Amino acid sequence: MCYEYNQRTIVMVDFENDIKNCIEVLQRGGVILYPTDTVWGLGCDATNEAAVDAIYRIKERGKDKSLIVLLAEARDVIQYVATPHPDIISINEQFETPTTVVYENALGFTDNLVAADGSIAIRVIKEPFCKALIKRYRKPIVSTSANISGQPTPAIFAMIDEAIKNKADYVVQYRQEDETIHSPSRLIKIFDNGEITVLRP
Repeated sequence: MCYEYNQRTIVMVDFENDIKNCIEVLQRGGVILYPTDTVWGLGCDATNEAAVDAIYRIKERGKDKSLIVLLAEARDVIQYVATPHPDIISINEQFETPTTVVYENALGFTDNLVAADGSIAIRVIKEPFCKALIKRYRKPIVSTSANISGQPTPAIFAMIDEAIKNKADYVVQYRQEDETIHSPSRLIKIFDNGEITVLRP
């Protein structure tokens, strides 16, 4: 049970059963279908090579196209990037909209998740369910849109293809009725020297 803040309204949200089921699936190398701060995504343990391979198969996506990783706290970035900028924690904490950051010199992820140049795309999550799940699981989780590669990204749960739903080992119940449309995250690259390049506004 947690509290979700929406302007002045405090809503009690119960997704404990979803969290428990997701952790069980993630621990055995399975794939979950879950809501993020942008769109619904397919996810797995970002340190499990076989689980990452499973997501590539479900999406029918080439392994040359890297996947995004979600973390619960800005301070966690320094654990998974070899040479982060000294101000990287405060930089992440200042983002007001969902922002995925491409970092050089990934550290601690399975090889099939890291780009050929050694970079990794990470987003520090604020969405209540994802944040709670990652904190409880204590590992980063993969996030990629819940669709076959090249097909339109489903904006809400109802738009996800049944084939994708059937291939996931667990489908989260929380927010299935939410029809709010969220934009994809902003995508930027932060180099070791602190230089920032906007890849997608």
